[in-house]
Amino acid sequence: MELDFSVIFDYKAALFFGLLLTLKLTAICVVLGCALGFLVAIARSSKNKIIYGVSTVYVALFRGTPVLIQLFWMFFCLPLVLGMELSNLTCGIIALTLYMAAITSETFRASFSFVSKEQHDAGVALGLTYRVHTLYVLLPQALLRAAPTLLSNCTSLFKESALVSAVGMADLMFVSQNISNRTGHPVELLTAAAVIYFVIAFPITRAVTALERKILHTMAI
Repeated sequence: MELDFSVIFDYKAALFFGLLLTLKLTAICVVLGCALGFLVAIARSSKNKIIYGVSTVYVALFRGTPVLIQLFWMFFCLPLVLGMELSNLTCGIIALTLYMAAITSETFRASFSFVSKEQHDAGVALGLTYRVHTLYVLLPQALLRAAPTLLSNCTSLFKESALVSAVGMADLMFVSQNISNRTGHPVELLTAAAVIYFVIAFPITRAVTALERKILHTMAI
């Protein structure tokens, strides 16, 4: 078997298009997932048994089942349940957003424990509404504490996004597979895809370590 890595450069435009779609999908799901995850974390901290129960079941369901099954369910089953057609992009965004929300909710919920009871009491004494206290007292501190883990979650989501190729989305993985099938060079194309994923994900993992050290140093001062 002769390897010809020049095929990568012949199809660099297609690979770049696939990478852009992968990054776009990841960015959308990260933003939506973090926002929803914060709300779910608040729901899981609720004293209302119904709200707590529903949010707990949701988190357990999406953390306890494979992302690929969630993606297939959104693609094949959700349109039947809703009685309407959904694009593979829409299904991918829904599946990955719900998954991201489930894992980030636990991150946020853990960070809530670092907000002292005195700060909650101070908010009540100042007459802050629940919305104001959540947005301006709880959220900033939760984000600071949760930042390293959130970045790790973003990296995980970026890698998990390769699964959307299974439902025909033209992301980096889908494009690489198609080109490799067409040209008969799977080693070159799939290796290139792996390298691209690594080049993007590895710096983020290093940034997570550096950020975690900086936060711990800041909190220690």
